[in-house]
Amino acid sequence: MFKSKGLFSEIQCPYEETCVLPRCIFAHPKSSFSPLATGIKGSSRIQADGGVSERSSKRQKLDNEKDDLRSSPREAVKPAAFTGIRVTNEPRKDAAPTKGKRPSDSLTRSVSPPPIRRKIEDGKAIPVKQQTNISGSRTTSTSPTSTPTRPSAATKPPAKAVVKKEGLNPRPLKQAPAAHDMRFRLLRALHEQLKRLNAELNKDANHDEESLVLSEQAVITMALDLEEEAALQPTVYSNLVKNKVLLYKRMTVSQWKTERQSDLAKAKALQEASTLSKPKPTEKPKEITTGLTTAQEIAFLPRLLTPTTALKSHGYVNTIPTPSEIQTANLGVEASKGWEVCDRCKSRFQVFPSRRPEDGALATGGTCTYHNGKPFWSDASATDATVKKQKKWRCCGEVIGDSPGCTTAACHVFKITEVKRLAAILNFVETPKVKGKKENGPVCIDGEMGYTVHGLELIRLTATSWPSGTALFDVLVKPVGAILDLNTRFSGVHPEDYTTAPAYSSSAPPDNLQLLPSISDARVLLFSYLSPDTPLIGHGLENDLNATRVIHPTIIDTALLFPHKAGLPYRNGLKVLMMQYLGRAIQGGEHDSKEDANAAGMLVRWRVGEEWAGLRRRGWSVNGVKFSEGGEGGG
Repeated sequence: MFKSKGLFSEIQCPYEETCVLPRCIFAHPKSSFSPLATGIKGSSRIQADGGVSERSSKRQKLDNEKDDLRSSPREAVKPAAFTGIRVTNEPRKDAAPTKGKRPSDSLTRSVSPPPIRRKIEDGKAIPVKQQTNISGSRTTSTSPTSTPTRPSAATKPPAKAVVKKEGLNPRPLKQAPAAHDMRFRLLRALHEQLKRLNAELNKDANHDEESLVLSEQAVITMALDLEEEAALQPTVYSNLVKNKVLLYKRMTVSQWKTERQSDLAKAKALQEASTLSKPKPTEKPKEITTGLTTAQEIAFLPRLLTPTTALKSHGYVNTIPTPSEIQTANLGVEASKGWEVCDRCKSRFQVFPSRRPEDGALATGGTCTYHNGKPFWSDASATDATVKKQKKWRCCGEVIGDSPGCTTAACHVFKITEVKRLAAILNFVETPKVKGKKENGPVCIDGEMGYTVHGLELIRLTATSWPSGTALFDVLVKPVGAILDLNTRFSGVHPEDYTTAPAYSSSAPPDNLQLLPSISDARVLLFSYLSPDTPLIGHGLENDLNATRVIHPTIIDTALLFPHKAGLPYRNGLKVLMMQYLGRAIQGGEHDSKEDANAAGMLVRWRVGEEWAGLRRRGWSVNGVKFSEGGEGGG
């Protein structure tokens, strides 16, 4: 094996600034050499005058090795890489004498540079950035502060759309329409025809037709898409693929060009449609200007009232359930023996409102695995508009039916929507009319619900004044039944909120979170700000009113004021409406009931401005707080 024997110890290391080898065979100046190298046995010693000598601990050379060196004296040739360094077979005057040393012919050999990792300055290692050039070799900058050379516009490759890398292999399916060998042969035949047409188009394409040419990977992806589309119909799979192969085999370049133009147009239309369907945030939230004073806005508000008499089938309650109806509900609960359907995973489980005697459990069924997002339809393929859409879960993107869920909860929960069952827990009450009570302005409310052994119950209630948005109260509510799940993701209520919230006091600031002992107390607090004629504003108000067990005749529900294009029971979300009409993003963090209450109020105020602008264009005017058709309006 070749031994260095210190033959390079007089030659300055060509990588002295970045070399970190602890046993480097070349010479290093003392100021730049790594301290790690100076303490290793057998390494070269750096003299103060720049010379290099061997350590005393180095082994003595054998006589036959010395004879071999004397018998073949050769003049050392200066390597081209070692510029500025004099290398000869004559000893340096300022260096320690070497006994019988002669340079070896190994000095003329090319030396592989050591791996360059760090630059050493003042005893500290500094990483040296490495870049990979087009050919795959690594280039190292000479200094961390050096400026990389940028490619010119002529050499810079054009930017292309990123295509997912796939091999020419049939995509795995749950139910394969044929054996893998048959699918592969059909796919390969289809790919050959697509590749041929694309190559012919590329050969004759002008500047305007370059966008029609597919990359090699895009051709593979197109073949995979076509084969997968046929695989969704397993009974006629083979015939479908063979017909496609025959179609493209007979297709001319002009016909292929027309098809590519059609595909690009469809993909562009789908992209524009998906972009338009999503609300875009404006550069600046829209300012709400109604052109009316606060008193005039309140006077105009009755024009937006939502009639609920015909909405009984959609959850609105207009009459108090009778005792006989409540008795029927109780008999049904007793007959069911506590068996319910989980509101999240739809499995059956049993509930024990008074706890199971043997172990004190509140419910059976163990953990609940479910999807916490809503289903949606995915976009069609950009390369083939005929590919069917898939219904997926928004929370994880999985196709509906592929998995039981992506979220796990400690127990199952349920929800009650039947009015008589709700009344069996706590009956409904109409808003009372108190004589001599000072009339309050419109009120915005938002209630948060959590799961208990009695279903979905009120756990938080927030009210603000309209249109100012000033807080009236914000209270936690102790539900009737034992809590199963606070539903924190949607309610924003944590277990520690119940332990830290002080008892309600009318003298405390209204925006402080306080605790009320029951839903009945929360209802009484709400009634202190309401009369039957007070406009009550909210989004999806039937849920808040049913949870509070309140029947109020004068409401403005933004879910009905801004109806869904598909009609009930479909409704637009509050978050979507705020972005669409006011350019404001809400519910970005943890849920806040005060934010939701005021958001509904802002939407109502925006609609007041729109309605009043329409009336003014038709000749309406306002005098004080009275609106009339015709004439000149005032302030």
